[in-house]
Amino acid sequence: MPTARPATITRKQVAAFLKPRPKDSHKGQFGTVTVIGGANGMVGAAILAGRAAFKMGAGCVHIGLLADKMPLVDMRMPELMLHPAAEALRTAKPDVLLIGCGLGQSLPAQKLLYDALLLDVALVLDADALNIIAQRPDLRGMLHGRKAPAVFTPHPGEAARLLGCGIEDIQGDRPRAALSLAQRLGGSVVLKGAGSLCATRDGKLHINRTGNPGMSSAGMGDVLAGMIAAFIAQGLETDQALLLGVHLHGAAGDELDQQQAMLGMSATEVTEWARWLLNRMAPR
Repeated sequence: MPTARPATITRKQVAAFLKPRPKDSHKGQFGTVTVIGGANGMVGAAILAGRAAFKMGAGCVHIGLLADKMPLVDMRMPELMLHPAAEALRTAKPDVLLIGCGLGQSLPAQKLLYDALLLDVALVLDADALNIIAQRPDLRGMLHGRKAPAVFTPHPGEAARLLGCGIEDIQGDRPRAALSLAQRLGGSVVLKGAGSLCATRDGKLHINRTGNPGMSSAGMGDVLAGMIAAFIAQGLETDQALLLGVHLHGAAGDELDQQQAMLGMSATEVTEWARWLLNRMAPR
């Protein structure tokens, strides 16, 4: 049976998800994000995700790091609260937990993911969290027993591992792969790549037309995951947060392309342009 044609995500569609902030607002109204990741040599991945979450409007952002010699503060964004990973998972009370950015696949990383799946909190699972789930059927089974929603953000390689097939199979029928992932994992999925596909919890498929080849660089997925987490923390439904994050992420890259900055485009720059675009879209 052929897969239904995906609907194109539009700026008008995702802008409608945004609501004006009350004049007497405070940080507690815009949610707390906790990011778990940043093993040795990969601290930057978790920090990129945390910075993106903060700049997309989350009220507070905690980052739990696995690295043996973790930084005590992010000097570029001291607003972020840095902790050892186990401490962050144990003590922080987030509205959404993002796990996987630079997580690694060590036994401590697997224990952190297991503990995260036990929490009754919205999850965004990226990178090594997905690779661990692909290796651990017991953890994959836990996903379907959870009540809180989850968003999964695989690239084609991670999708292939999750579905037990080759990358060529994923790329040969991306719509079917995205829908299969959503069914297998029990949540919303973005299958990243040129024309990222979003499979939402209601079984619908959406395609994103923003973005360009300049975004093929390190850290882009971490930023996207942080953006999605921030929008969930601020009260959007998970599917709304997914569609808004994916569209805005690519649109920020397109703005950089228009500035003649496609080659050498960085994830940090995409975060800055995404904030600029978000403020143009958001009602006041």
